Amino acid sequence: MTLWLILALMTAAALGAVIWPLARARTLQAAGSDLAVYRDQLEEIERDHADGRIGHDEFEAARVEVSRRLLGAASADGRGTAETASGGGRRIAALVGAVIAIPLVAGPLYTVLGSPDLPGEPIASRDPGEGQANSIAAMIVKIETHLEADPKDGRGWEVVAPVYMRLERYDDAVKARRNALNLLGATADREVDLGEALTSAAGGVVTVDAKAAFERAAAIEADHFKAMFYLGLAAQQDGNGGEAARIWRNLIAKAPPNAPWLTVVRQSLARVEGGTPLGTPPGPRPDDVAAASEMAPEARNQMIRGMVERLAVRLHEDGSDVEGWLRLLRAYMVMGERDKAKAAAGEARGALAREPEKLRLLDEGIRDLGVGG
Repeated sequence: MTLWLILALMTAAALGAVIWPLARARTLQAAGSDLAVYRDQLEEIERDHADGRIGHDEFEAARVEVSRRLLGAASADGRGTAETASGGGRRIAALVGAVIAIPLVAGPLYTVLGSPDLPGEPIASRDPGEGQANSIAAMIVKIETHLEADPKDGRGWEVVAPVYMRLERYDDAVKARRNALNLLGATADREVDLGEALTSAAGGVVTVDAKAAFERAAAIEADHFKAMFYLGLAAQQDGNGGEAARIWRNLIAKAPPNAPWLTVVRQSLARVEGGTPLGTPPGPRPDDVAAASEMAPEARNQMIRGMVERLAVRLHEDGSDVEGWLRLLRAYMVMGERDKAKAAAGEARGALAREPEKLRLLDEGIRDLGVGG
C-alpha cells in the first residue's frame, strides 16, 4: 500500500510540475528563478540515484519533497498574474483531467505488465560478478586492439600480462611478458615475471627457459626472493633436494621477519628435509612420465621435456652421475626418442671412461634398456 501511495504522489507531483504552467498566463521573474532551481535539484537527484550514491527510498523521498517545493513555487508564480476566467478554467480543467486520467490508464497497465509485488534490492547487495567480468573482457579487448595497432607499446604489454595470468591464459602471458621485457628493458622483476609465466604454462614445471630467466633475475638482484624460490624449486624438481634446501635456507636467513612468503618457503624446505621423494636421483622416472598421461597433451609434453632438458644440461656440465645418465636414457626411451637415447649413451660413456665401475653400471643399464649403439 505504501508503494502505491508513493507512486500516486510521484505521479501527481510530476504531472503537476509539467502541466501546471497551462494554468498560468505568464511567470514572474523571481518565481521563474525558483522553478529553475528546483528543476536543477530534481535533475541532480536523478543523477545521484543513477550513480548509486543514494538508495531508492532516499531517492523517492527527496524527489517528492523537491516536487512539492516545485509546485509551491509554481503556485506563488500565479500571484499577481492576470488571466481570463474562461482561459484559466480550461487550463485548470486540463490539469485536473490529466491528473485523474493518466493514473487510471497507467495503473492497470503497470498491474498487468509490471511487477508491483517484487521486493526492492539495494544496490550494495547486488552481485557485481557479471558486470565485473564484462568490464574485464571489455578492457582486454580494448588493450588487445591497441596493441595490434601499436605492438611496440611495452607498457601496454606489461599491463595486460598479469590479466592473462589471472585468466590462466598462460601462453598469452608468456608472449606479453617477453614483449614487455624486450621493449622496456631487463629488470629482475620482469625476468621473474617471464619465468613465472613459463612455469605456469608448463603446468608448474620450471623449464630450461624459465630457469634461465630466474638465473638472469638473480644476476641482476642477488636476493630477489621470487627468483631464488623458483631456483630452489627447479633444483627440487631435478631431484637435487640438498641444493633446494641450501637455497631456501639462505632465503629464509635473509628474509625480513614478517615477509608474507616465508610460510611457503618454510613448507617447501620442510618437505625437502622430511625425506620426501624430492631427494631421489634427478630426472623423471618412468612412472612419472606415465602418470603425466592424465594431463592435457600440451601440458604433459612441456612438463616431461622441461624435466628431461634440465637433466641433460646438468649431465652435460657434470657427467659423473651414472644414475642420472640412466634416468636420462630411460626418459628418452619412454618418450620414443631412441636416437637421442643413443647419442646420450655415447656421451655418457665418454664422460665415465676413466671410472671403470661406473662405466660397467652404465653398460649394464644400457643393455637392460635396449638402447643399443
